[in-house]
Amino acid sequence: MRTTFMANETNTEHKWYIVDAAGQTLGRLSSEVASIIRGKYKTTFTPHVDTGDFVIVINADQIHLTGKKWDQKKYYRHSQYPGGLKVTTARVLRDTRPERIIEFAVYGMLPKNRLGDKLKTKLKVYAGNDHPHQAQNPAVWQLKG
Repeated sequence: MRTTFMANETNTEHKWYIVDAAGQTLGRLSSEVASIIRGKYKTTFTPHVDTGDFVIVINADQIHLTGKKWDQKKYYRHSQYPGGLKVTTARVLRDTRPERIIEFAVYGMLPKNRLGDKLKTKLKVYAGNDHPHQAQNPAVWQLKG
């Protein structure tokens, strides 16, 4: 009788991948990065265990949005004080902190629980071509399409 394989921390290997965001569409890039972080492409995927890999996204300042989203897409935050709602458009966020656009998109595709909080630490996003993770020897991940 065969038993179902259940991954755990002892039999899980975490690799490092690098993804180039230059010329990519935000949603398509984010969904694939979230899948890598979650580990859904692996045969050993287990929903309640961190089986995913680390992802380094470079050239976040060269991401594309379709249509009029640069001016119409809004990011909200609140200071928890009356009248403390702050609204930022995607264009302003790209000019100030382009890494946050990809982070917000990927974080929205991860689970909203303790596992999701742990998975958020596996995403490293950089606006330019340089990153401080050369020691991990990241492999290049080719995006679909």
